[in-house]
Amino acid sequence: MGAVEVSRASYAIPGGRRLFADVSFRVGDGEHAALIGPNGMGKTTLLRLLAGEEDGHTGVVRIDGRLGYMRQFVAGAADRDRRTVRDFLVELAPAPLRAAAAALATTAGDGVRYASALAAWGDLGGYEAEVLWDTCVTAAMGLHLEDVADRPLATLSGGEQKRVALEVLLRSDADVLLLDEPDNFLDVPGKEWLTEQIRAARQTILLVSHDRQLLADAVGKIVTLEAQGAWTHGGSFATYVDARDDRLARLDERHRYYRDERRRLEASMKELKRRAAISDANAARAKAAETKLRRFEENEKPPERPKDRAITVNLGGDRTGKRALTIEGLELEGLTYPFDAEVLFGERIAVVGANGTGKSHFLRLLAGQDIAVAGEWRLGARVVPGFFSQNHDHPELRGRRLLDVLADHNLARGQAIAALRRYQMDACADHAFETLSGGQQARFQVLLLELAGATMLLLDEPTDNLDLASAEALQEGLERFTGTVLAVTHDRWFMRNFDRYLVFSKDGDVRESLDPAWD
Repeated sequence: MGAVEVSRASYAIPGGRRLFADVSFRVGDGEHAALIGPNGMGKTTLLRLLAGEEDGHTGVVRIDGRLGYMRQFVAGAADRDRRTVRDFLVELAPAPLRAAAAALATTAGDGVRYASALAAWGDLGGYEAEVLWDTCVTAAMGLHLEDVADRPLATLSGGEQKRVALEVLLRSDADVLLLDEPDNFLDVPGKEWLTEQIRAARQTILLVSHDRQLLADAVGKIVTLEAQGAWTHGGSFATYVDARDDRLARLDERHRYYRDERRRLEASMKELKRRAAISDANAARAKAAETKLRRFEENEKPPERPKDRAITVNLGGDRTGKRALTIEGLELEGLTYPFDAEVLFGERIAVVGANGTGKSHFLRLLAGQDIAVAGEWRLGARVVPGFFSQNHDHPELRGRRLLDVLADHNLARGQAIAALRRYQMDACADHAFETLSGGQQARFQVLLLELAGATMLLLDEPTDNLDLASAEALQEGLERFTGTVLAVTHDRWFMRNFDRYLVFSKDGDVRESLDPAWD
């Protein structure tokens, strides 16, 4: 038996604003539900509260049953380069097994203590876990655990990391799974696989996602965080938009009734108070009217109406040479065969294909990062690349307030606040980059692209962490952008807006196509 229980939960950022208030919902045994809402409303925070990784809330936040939890960024960022695949798998295990693995690592070479730690590892199911891990790694990567256990985790693509984690959790004995953006970094076949796995899962599942197709196909309940509260739609995304429109219409009617009735009660109270000032005989009636108004305000005030969360993207850009990018016999070592390509000024090119085929390496190469290659590539005249990182991995931003980062771009405080307000982030001005939600980090990256004056945008999965309204705003901004766009994407809605496609195949071939394609 497994269930998720949230009752009248509220949470405020320590020393900052309130994320949500009076949130209540339940995900019953075996139900599959989604938690959605605008970026920065607290979806990831709520999952962290449920997982026990965050505290400071009021109300009830409870998991009934054994828990499996997948974070939004499964590999983290700070120490990813120092961890191995085995370390990663251990982190997905229950706490007792993690402690047993730590004891094995610290007692290696100490005969007696190591033997004791080894016995504890076996007693807690460590060897069974290794069998499961082998099965999961084989399913996700086509390799056995012994082949990849000591590989640095950083050598796995974001999609491979997610697929391994999902294989482990979906095959585990957990009763409840909390999955934060499980579809991010997965290629299209991977998303289709995930949909099938969720639909077939016996566990109770609460997931955060902005993928409309996944929400339509995989879940039967949608909980929306908005206007600091929450409401539940008892169906999939296929009927969600109409349900939300109906709810907003009813909410508008409740607000109209509340305003009209409050004005009537207030006018009645004032009149009775006027009469009471003339005659004490009306004093009791005036007092009763005042009490009635107060109780009406306390008991009948409707929930806050969600505000328009639209952001404004002004990417600008500028004209460049006709040939924005020329590629001749380029080979990403160990990933692709040599290929040729040419990208003209103003084109929108989607880079598509399976995970692990080199798409992100290709964009990082064009952004000027050190990638092992052979062959030639060159940017055209006046081409200034601007890179959006898939992992939001920006060591140079860690520990720095957004205002301080924007000051580096010669924005005074007032200008910086105005820029952040266009991205619905002015309340985060004094926050450090790493404390932002995934969606807020994505929006801040787009703002930095504006300020960098880029004329070629290199976007690595830009819509993965954006809510629907923000993704639409980004698309509108790209349509207005004067320059060239290359984007790695597995977003089936987003990729329809590109001129042509550069397809990276699992066999190492790279080819052009007029239609989206993948292995």
